Order: sequence, then structure tokens, then C-alpha cells
Amino acid sequence: MTEYSDAFLKDILQRTKSIAVVGVSINPVRPSYYVARYLSLKGYTVIPVNPGHAGKQLFGQTVRASLSDIPEQVDMVDIFRRSEAVPPIVDEALGAFPGLRTIWMQIGVENDKAAAVAEARGVDVVMNRCPKIEYQRLFGELRMGGFATGVISSKL
Repeated sequence: MTEYSDAFLKDILQRTKSIAVVGVSINPVRPSYYVARYLSLKGYTVIPVNPGHAGKQLFGQTVRASLSDIPEQVDMVDIFRRSEAVPPIVDEALGAFPGLRTIWMQIGVENDKAAAVAEARGVDVVMNRCPKIEYQRLFGELRMGGFATGVISSKL
């Protein structure tokens, strides 16, 4: 697994304001749904991208069919697709968002060729990580039980 410094990940999460989530599900039990929802609750503008649900509303935003359908600038593209599907997503993201700062591939998603293309354009790349987990870990929300209860207890 590629190693990233905490400072690198924290910088990305602090500077990012808007995130396009490619492959988001409208099913609340799917990881792509609850990760996107969590990020929206943390103050990020989360733009859902899924051609099968285009036009529906999710997290106060309209689901887009593709990255090219997003009129506003996006800071980060978070990819919930198989590794082999990543290269055209990265190419579209680089074309659609001149100011793109980060390509983030979810846990289990890695594509070195696509990462090299993005990095050659000055875009930071994170592979095989989850921004929700990293946010919780880096900003003190993740506890031993895996979540912050706000209750001090010896039980897990």
C-alpha cells in the first residue's frame, strides 16, 4: 500500500471545499453513500456523480451523469469505481476542472498509470484510502471502538 504522510492527507482535507464523488449510490447502506453524506455533513460541497441516478437529489445537490456535467469548479474527485475504470475518470476530471487539486481513490482502488497522468499535471493523488476514515483519524473523531461516542467507558 502506498504510504502518505499525515501532513499530506491533512493538508488535502483542509484545503478542499468541493468534492465530486464518482460512483456514489443512492442506497444509504452503501459505503459510497455514507462516505459522501459524512463529507457533506462536515461542510464539504459534495457533488454526486452517477449516470444511473442523474437528476435525482442527494445531499442537497443534483446527481450528475458525468464530471463534465458539473458547471462549477471541483477541488477533489473521489472515485468509488473499480481500478480499471479509473483512467477515463481521471482524464475527464483533468479536462473538466482546470483547478483540480486532488484525485482520491477509495479503499481497494488503485491505478498507477492514471495517478502518474494526474501527478504530471500537478494534481495530488491518494490511492486505496477513504477520506472519511482519514478525516476521522486526523481530526480526532475516530476512537478505539471505531466511532466517537462522547461517553467515557471501559466497554467497547
